[in-house]
Amino acid sequence: MNKDSRIFIAGHRGLVGSAIHRRLQGDSHTNILTRTRVQLDLRNQAGVEEFFSSERPDYVFLSAAKVGGIYANSTFPADFMRDNLQIQSNVIDAAYRHGTKKLLFLGSSCIYPKLAPQPIPEDSLLTGPLEPTNEWYAIAKIAGLKMCQAYRRQYGFNAISVMPTNLYGPGDNFDLQNSHVLPALIRKFHDAKGRRDASVIVWGTGTPRREFLHVDDLADACVFLMDGYDSDQLINVGWGEDISIRDLALLVRDVVGYSGDIEFDTSKPDGTPRKLLDVGRLRALGWAPRIPLREGIHTAYQWFLDAGSSIRSGAGAGASPKPRTARASDTSTDLSGKTFLTNY
Repeated sequence: MNKDSRIFIAGHRGLVGSAIHRRLQGDSHTNILTRTRVQLDLRNQAGVEEFFSSERPDYVFLSAAKVGGIYANSTFPADFMRDNLQIQSNVIDAAYRHGTKKLLFLGSSCIYPKLAPQPIPEDSLLTGPLEPTNEWYAIAKIAGLKMCQAYRRQYGFNAISVMPTNLYGPGDNFDLQNSHVLPALIRKFHDAKGRRDASVIVWGTGTPRREFLHVDDLADACVFLMDGYDSDQLINVGWGEDISIRDLALLVRDVVGYSGDIEFDTSKPDGTPRKLLDVGRLRALGWAPRIPLREGIHTAYQWFLDAGSSIRSGAGAGASPKPRTARASDTSTDLSGKTFLTNY
């Protein structure tokens, strides 16, 4: 990519898209194309066609997607399938037909089988059943990466697919009804600190292990791959190491400055014991992440504080000073509306 290349970031307001936007701006790219959802609904084929016909971007980062946790996937499976298939199909096809030089498609590690070997290599794709709780989203993402491969094979279109691990960082979602585990822990410990709660309860044993990557590292990897990777083989992007949920909770508690106890409710489910991506393919290309987990959690927490009450209503110093137990949560919401720490 040249500094004046026309670069379209689909989904520039999301966690990943905003990080890619920051990265490109930091590299002094002068021709970044963005559209809000109101300006351009990527599900609308005619609208996408008109945009590509008039703007003709040289490069496309396809980070736009409909996302959600267990409750959303269970309640709105048709929406997850339809919306993501429409977004992907419209953008990939229009990019090819209007002369885009290269497209980078952002997938998800949920595309891999529930019982994939650990660390998970790229060739685990389609070797076993998916995790049922998010299969609708996963199937749509698999279709997107297969569409990239098909357009490369049939038309010679330079489309690559990137599969990131669990992400966190500035711009994350801290809503306890549908956030992921790390921002949920930040929110819970922050709220408990403000209320002077005696303890926070985390569901499960704390033994499952998960991998986390700062979104700014992902953005750096995406730019690296856009500039230097040309293959139909999907490629994992991760840190290459994992951490137990227990140790993660202790680390977040320390960063947030909460002095209460952590209680693990072992009667509640743990989820998959381990989820770690094999990043050997990417490391062999010469890229490695740079933001350690503690440092990254600091930046995420600072963003959370700077963002203000709009993402943490009900928390803080105005709450009751009486010590009590905060019923902790995470990321997923079951059909009764309860939140629990399993969708890491």
